[in-house]
Amino acid sequence: MRQGWRWFGPEAPVTLDDVRQTGATNIVSSLHQVPIGRAWTEKEVRDRQSLIETTPVDRSPLVWSVVESIPIPDAVKRKGGEAKAEIEAWIASLEAVAACGIPIVCYNFMPVVDWTRTELDFVTPTGATAMRFDHERFAAFDLFVLERPDAARHYSEEDRERARVVFEAMSEEEISEITRIITSALPGSTTEPLTIPAFREKLVAYSGIDAARLRRHLIEFLEAVTPAAEARGVKLTLHPDDPPRSLFGLPRIASTADDYAALFDAVPSAANGMCYCTGSLGVRADNDLPAIARRFASRIHFAHLRATTREGDGRTFHESAHLEGDVDMVAVLRELVAEDRSRGPKDTIVFRSDHGHRMLDDLDKTVTPGYPAIGRMRGLAELRGILHALGAPPN
Repeated sequence: MRQGWRWFGPEAPVTLDDVRQTGATNIVSSLHQVPIGRAWTEKEVRDRQSLIETTPVDRSPLVWSVVESIPIPDAVKRKGGEAKAEIEAWIASLEAVAACGIPIVCYNFMPVVDWTRTELDFVTPTGATAMRFDHERFAAFDLFVLERPDAARHYSEEDRERARVVFEAMSEEEISEITRIITSALPGSTTEPLTIPAFREKLVAYSGIDAARLRRHLIEFLEAVTPAAEARGVKLTLHPDDPPRSLFGLPRIASTADDYAALFDAVPSAANGMCYCTGSLGVRADNDLPAIARRFASRIHFAHLRATTREGDGRTFHESAHLEGDVDMVAVLRELVAEDRSRGPKDTIVFRSDHGHRMLDDLDKTVTPGYPAIGRMRGLAELRGILHALGAPPN
């Protein structure tokens, strides 16, 4: 298995030399500066690749091995195969990536909002901070800030009353903060920041799109792009929904093992793969993570390894330290190692320590939410320790 690191580009607080010091060898990056829907050019990809892979004297080499992500435009999610221009642009981006020899592309298919949290600096018992999704605060935003017209029917009477109490206790500053967090696209998001009026318009545009229709649109997208990926030796890896359940009444279709099975049955190409994210899938108590890894082992080319802790009734959760929380990381890695050993050297699984606590010096620095250096380095070190114990030290 290969040690990856999410890097947001030359303006990111974490530099490439910082990455080298963590022990990571494989970079996970994207062209975040390119507007969603515009085709990437080969020159743009090569320029970023050169920045990553040109190794200064006496420094450890890095390789750009995963693109995370080529964003899928909203039109594809709403119209499926009818969004021909947008799909053609996506294929052009894929071709540019393939021309540069980058073998893995990660993407997601979450409508309107990408990965979602309500707090970015929840204080843990150690004094480090973590990201958190608070169901009651989210409901308060949905019902009383966004004022989504049909929101009430998606919450129980008890949920609505609790949300009202939470909302009435929130200051104007807290309301502004949760609005900013939810609507302003978290780091690495493949959706764009939205104002409240634009948010409402986006939701209206999805009227009548249920889970079956959204799944059909994803299958139509995969039917169009998978042949291009297969012909060029690129593996496509679908990231799970985060959280893995409906938000704002919108369908989500990559939340369970059955969701992935439906997609693999519909588009059986080996290029149609999975980004195995323990944090996203692990939020659901009914997701058996080792079993999912075992069932879809041959489809896993990229792994996000992190843990979450479910709180209360299981709808609220926070990001845990990597070996804590509700994820049995040893069992997970045992499955991934078994699969990785069955492959050739050019098809090994790339993993990265996903997210991380804000801790130590990073508490006093400007950091990318979810992606501080020290918390992720701690996680990578812990994951590396498990791999050594399993007799499979990472490359």
